[in-house]
Amino acid sequence: MNCCRRYLISGRVQGVAFRASAQGAARGLGLTGFARNLTDGRVEVVACGEFQRVKQLESWLQQGPHWARVEKVVAEEMVEQDFHDFEVC
Repeated sequence: MNCCRRYLISGRVQGVAFRASAQGAARGLGLTGFARNLTDGRVEVVACGEFQRVKQLESWLQQGPHWARVEKVVAEEMVEQDFHDFEVC
């Protein structure tokens, strides 16, 4: 079963290669979507693909890359979207 989820990640998540690392993790799981910085200091990640793989990425987002300090991850379901790759915006 496929799904799309949107994540808002708070903490020290900008300037620590969070988006590029999320891209690598998502592509490794065969997911599509994007990661982008928000002006309020959070990172937004949208991930689409097989449900269990999206949940695996969600677990990764709770930790992030070595240099990040994730304080909070808010997740919400989305209507499925047709992305062709996982991009960093």
